[in-house]
Amino acid sequence: RSLLTLKALIYEPTGGIVAAPTTSLPEVIGGHRNWDYRYCWLRDATFTLGAFLNAGYHEEATRWRDWLLRAIASSPEKMQIMYRVDGGRRIDEGTIEWLPGYEGAAPVRVGNAAAAQRQLDVVGELLDALRLMERAGISQPEEAVAANCELVTYLEQVWHDPDHGLWESRGEARQFTYSKVMCWVGVDRFLSSGAARTQPELRDRLLALGSRIHREICSQAWNHARGHFVERYGGEQLDASLLLLPLVGFLPATDPRMCATIAAIERELTEDGLVWRHLRQEGPVKEGAFIPCSCWLADCLAMQGRRDEAAALLERVMGLRNDLGLLSEEYHPGQQRLIGNFPQALSHIALVNTALGLSGLVLQRGGG
Repeated sequence: RSLLTLKALIYEPTGGIVAAPTTSLPEVIGGHRNWDYRYCWLRDATFTLGAFLNAGYHEEATRWRDWLLRAIASSPEKMQIMYRVDGGRRIDEGTIEWLPGYEGAAPVRVGNAAAAQRQLDVVGELLDALRLMERAGISQPEEAVAANCELVTYLEQVWHDPDHGLWESRGEARQFTYSKVMCWVGVDRFLSSGAARTQPELRDRLLALGSRIHREICSQAWNHARGHFVERYGGEQLDASLLLLPLVGFLPATDPRMCATIAAIERELTEDGLVWRHLRQEGPVKEGAFIPCSCWLADCLAMQGRRDEAAALLERVMGLRNDLGLLSEEYHPGQQRLIGNFPQALSHIALVNTALGLSGLVLQRGGG
């Protein structure tokens, strides 16, 4: 069902994949966190590609790759983090004032201002996706080889800059841990790609850069007082995106630092098998549990050898689906309802990858 849902989110003429087919279904009932998801986020699309490859859907993965190469054809500097499904770039955000919103949750938005944000993790995710296609045995056209070199050269120039992060913070740009990790991932994946063999000077520079980024993250994103990684350099907040570090090969899930971080997330961000993205001043009850995060936690537990706990978490997520087997972005346990835009690609991607991972059917991520 989840794979069918992902296929249904593909715009057939171009191969672009929307994050969700709806706008302004609220993350908080009666609140204002209402966003338009009817666009193709590069990040979500790369996650979808991984799910398709893991499931053996090579044709869908190849069509997305071709869409991507068209969308970013100009230069990495001009790359947006999302596009229209036809590859168009204009995504101006506005509101429809005469609509009251879902259960009074206003405003109703059309367009998404996050399209103009800098989110450095996206570059790493694109390089990871292109490498996954190589590992799956899918031949890469010259445009893909060129994109590899252009993306990693851009990453070499900007990796140390602040950005708005995975969660698209609309405040000031910061040094988010996950963004830095994905910069390392981009370097790591390029170094193991066929493109690296054609660029020996670039390869030599990146070998040193990858080690530098890894050391910096382990130093700057580690909070000694709390004894775990945190969401940004010098910060104190936990963030569920830290669960992705073992999944992308940055550190093993059994590394003592990851064990401590995963345990802290279980303790502070998890309740009844549901994981919140982060714990802000207003507490987790204001926003729903973020469904993909529960799958990421299950993946980490499986990597630690806690397979029974991982399977139980997956069953918990599957139990949240509606009568059609669909999931939204979040779940409100107090109201026992799905909330947020619907159906949400990222939730179904995470479910597919976790299920396949527990079955031993996931392509190995990482260099080599």
